[in-house]
Amino acid sequence: MNVFISGGAKNGKSSYAQDLAVQMAKEKKCPLYYVATMIPHDDEDRARIERHRRDRNGMGFRTIECGRDIDRELADREGVFLIDSVTALLSNEMFRADGTVDSEASIRIAERLKSLCKTHDGLIFVSDFIYSDGVEYDELTDAYIQGLAIIDRALAKECGKVVEMIHGFPIDYKEERANYDDWTALI
Repeated sequence: MNVFISGGAKNGKSSYAQDLAVQMAKEKKCPLYYVATMIPHDDEDRARIERHRRDRNGMGFRTIECGRDIDRELADREGVFLIDSVTALLSNEMFRADGTVDSEASIRIAERLKSLCKTHDGLIFVSDFIYSDGVEYDELTDAYIQGLAIIDRALAKECGKVVEMIHGFPIDYKEERANYDDWTALI
């Protein structure tokens, strides 16, 4: 089964995803991978990456550093893959190093991740729920939020389990179809 996990900042998404990935890998008796999508740009990013490394120390993860085109990186591998995070993946592919913006990145990523879901069992996607603060943003930020929504909806549809982390508690939206419809209406 593939799993999509969303939630606000510091709501326990990564810890929940790590525990779930370890459990899945033990049950399947297969390799366990952490697909790190963040490309660090400053000391704050590097500190966050280091904290995540410490958090998963001793859990058995093999780390794959891959900020773009993860479908190619995972194509010929088998195992359980914790992909943290979809949010960073979109940022990496949408906002290019040369300063240009790829306005089609979200559609391309959504299609690639949907294809990956069809060929792999044991994918865990972590994304940030950034849709409800009510602030008006500039056009570029709005495009990013809309792009993330495209990807999140695609993953929510493809994955067998959809979880929102709220204050450290997982809410499974696919347990009841009505909850799933409610969640996808929010993004």
